[in-house]
Amino acid sequence: MTTRRSHSANSRSGGPKYPRSARLNETLRAVIADELVLIDDERLELVTITAIDVDNELNRANVFFDSLAGEHGDDEIIAVLEEHRRRIQSSINRQIRAKKTPVLDFRPDQVIRSAERIDDILRADREQAE
Repeated sequence: MTTRRSHSANSRSGGPKYPRSARLNETLRAVIADELVLIDDERLELVTITAIDVDNELNRANVFFDSLAGEHGDDEIIAVLEEHRRRIQSSINRQIRAKKTPVLDFRPDQVIRSAERIDDILRADREQAE
């Protein structure tokens, strides 16, 4: 006897279909961002978690951040995030249902910074043209 699944049963969720890794990345981003607010460390006030990239084995998660401190503040922010890493990972472990919690690796988000540089160049070019 064969069982057939209806395509309409899958579409009842109403939300868009995302691969498991994308859902996990977004869930981790939200959990980490919320935990940073709860930590209430003034050194992290201007930090935004922009993206998460978890490897396929769920062993490591690259946590990308940006801040108003810019590139010159990256080293201090990474050090502060490392101070709170165990607490953040513990929060992840409590809030998500996964067999293991990835080890967090904090990195500045170079994509956002590159986009800002491009925007600055284009703005300067427009101003020169006027």
